[in-house]
Amino acid sequence: MMKIKVYGPGCARCKQTEEVVRRALAETGVQAEVEKVSDIQALAAAGILMTPAVAVNEVIKVAGRIPKLDEVRAWVSAR
Repeated sequence: MMKIKVYGPGCARCKQTEEVVRRALAETGVQAEVEKVSDIQALAAAGILMTPAVAVNEVIKVAGRIPKLDEVRAWVSAR
């Protein structure tokens, strides 16, 4: 199963990023495990320097901005 991690301390932009990810999954019908990572040490261990960030199957797809819905749809559809 696909694993998606949304990295961020819990700010409004991070919450919006998680909403975009969940909406893309709902629209595409793709099954994925979505994990919200807010622990600062976990962010550093993953190499995240700017938030919000999204990783799909441990590959960082975006950092420092909210991804567009079309971007996330492409990521999850490209299994």
